[in-house]
This record gives sequence, C-alpha cells and structure tokens, in this order.
Amino acid sequence: MPNQLKQDHFKVAAQQKDEDDQYLAGRGAQFNTKNRFIKNQQTKEHIEAIDDWEQPNSSTIYLEQEVKSIVNKVESPDLSLMYSMNPYAGCEHGCIYCYARNVHEYWGYSAGLDFERKIIVKMNAPQMLRKFLSHPKWEANPIMLSGNTDCYQPAEQKYRLTRGLLEVCNEFNQPVGILTKNSWIIKDKDILQEMAKKKLVSAMVSITSFNEDLRRVMEPRTTTARQRLKVIEDLSNAGIHMGVMMGPMIPGLNEHEMQRIMKEAKDAGAKFTAYTFIRLNGAIKFLFHDWLYKNFPDRADKVWHSIENGHNGKVNDSRWGVRMRGEGNIAEMVRQQYKKYGKLYGMNEDRWELDTTIFRRPGGQGKLF
Repeated sequence: MPNQLKQDHFKVAAQQKDEDDQYLAGRGAQFNTKNRFIKNQQTKEHIEAIDDWEQPNSSTIYLEQEVKSIVNKVESPDLSLMYSMNPYAGCEHGCIYCYARNVHEYWGYSAGLDFERKIIVKMNAPQMLRKFLSHPKWEANPIMLSGNTDCYQPAEQKYRLTRGLLEVCNEFNQPVGILTKNSWIIKDKDILQEMAKKKLVSAMVSITSFNEDLRRVMEPRTTTARQRLKVIEDLSNAGIHMGVMMGPMIPGLNEHEMQRIMKEAKDAGAKFTAYTFIRLNGAIKFLFHDWLYKNFPDRADKVWHSIENGHNGKVNDSRWGVRMRGEGNIAEMVRQQYKKYGKLYGMNEDRWELDTTIFRRPGGQGKLF
C-alpha cells in the first residue's frame, strides 16, 4: 500500500480505532469519512467528551424529501442505459465496496456510516416520473431503476416508491431495467409480469458470493445468495427476462466463485450476465481498507496489492472503458473467466431488447414513427 494512502487513511480513521475497537455488526462501514465538500465538520476530540454525540451504530433514519426531478441522464459511455432513476439516496444494505457511497457527499453526508443509516426518501418520485414522461420531447429510452442505490432496499417495505414508479412506467409503456440484491422485488411480481408481456422490463440480480461469512460482513443487510437465486427462478418462471450481475469481483475474496455463480444463475433461469472488477474511488478506498484489514487480516495485504495490480498500481482508475474492468494480469484472468464460462453456459446469446415502440402518454398520442 502506498505510503501516502496509508497516511491519509490513518489520519481519517485512527481516532475511531483508538477509541473503540468494537466492530459494528450489521454495518459495512465502521466510521464516517470526511465529506470533501464540507470545510468544517463535527468531530469527537476525546473519548471522554461530554458534548452531545451521535452514537456510531445508531438506528437507520429515513429523511423524507420532495425532489425536483427523478430521472437523470447517465453520461458514462461504460453503461448501456442512458437514463436512471433512484427513489432512495443512501442504502441500508451497507455494501462496503459500493461506488454510490461517494454520491452521498453531495447530499451533505459522509460516504461511510451515514450512507447506510441516513436514507433519503424521495417522497414524490412517482409524481416526478409522471411529469417527466409527459414531456412531449421524451423519446421513451429505457430507464435504469437502481442505477445508483438499490430500489428494493429495506426502505421500500415502508414507502413502496419503487412500486409507484413501476405503476407509472406500466401506464406509459415505458421500458425499464432493474438491478437489485434484495428479494423484496418478488412483491412486485404481478406488475413485473404484466410489463414483461409487453417487453417493458428486464431485471438483474446481483450475486457476489456463496460464502455466508463473507456476505455477512461485505453486504451486511442483504439477502443470501440462495435467496437471490430463488428470486431469479421465481421471476424467470413468471416470464420476466432475468440476468445476474457478478460484481464486484475482488481478487482473493470472491473472484474464484465466478463460474459457480454463473452456472447456478443459469440453472435458475438467468439469460444474461455482467460483471465488474473492484475499484475503490474517492472515500471508498479508506472505508474498504479499514474493513479489509479488520475482517481479513491474514490476507489483507495480498488482496489489497491484487486490487492495485488491477489498476496500474492504484486501487481506482477513472478512465472510460477501463475503470469497470481493470487491467493487468489479474484483471485479465477475471475477464477470461467471464468470457469462458459465459460461452460454456450459453449466456448472453439471445439478442433481446426492451420494446420502446409502444410508449404512450395516457390521454394523448403514442410514440410516432
């Protein structure tokens, strides 16, 4: 690990470690990283401080807000869907590697514990989607649900905003793609099945490991891999086009499971796949490093250096076309595995696309060609 990164990491995290060595079970991050957009931030100067202080493992808080828009244009050329919508900001799943953590800083919070315990709920998301789709210049491009945070995270059980968004999409015949690692998506099987008959929906379930000891600490508030396979099976049997996301692949932790994940997802009914190679951008490198050395001290050095090997000596690469796949011999090995087993199990063979031709605005004209 580069000396500068060590210095930066320990500057951010040393105080938390010194004050309390107790591991926060049920959380991925173990502390709050500094928000790069805030100059002055509250800190606890001493363990015996008498100031009012928020406990690090406090309960999840839902912050209800009204938003001015819900659909965002995705500028990244690495992603096939050009638009996304996220009814929630922050994610209680607490996946330690999640790239969306950095986005929480834009809301004024930390990418660390704040990301998984301060969940912003966009209360008027369905209404904003209806307004967006009603605009006469909208071309019915597919929209990704969960382009940033999981739309079926625990907050959905209370607010049902994802359900509301799907109802609007079904009404407008607006095609959507979904990515989730939560079995709660099964609750919407009825509307998903209805949309699937019109080729308006495609869903991917993220599976990273069958090792429960790893999942519990890496993705602490998610469902098991077995439950996710059951989701693929149930929705596939209901006629929904299902796939599996294997990401991120982390050398020394889960990259060796790629074949098993792909095979079992195929057996459950998945038709297509995708994967990403681990990259640790922004504050995530500090959170992941802290998590890695606390949970896997016996192999932490090897894993960290393997990640560096995949990004030209760093743990992150922002270049388009490279950042999601990595480079070097380890990243190439993962890529070759993906290619080999994808062909072996007949994944990604069908030229299947969402239907954008039947979009219509209720009470008005449909899409003209």
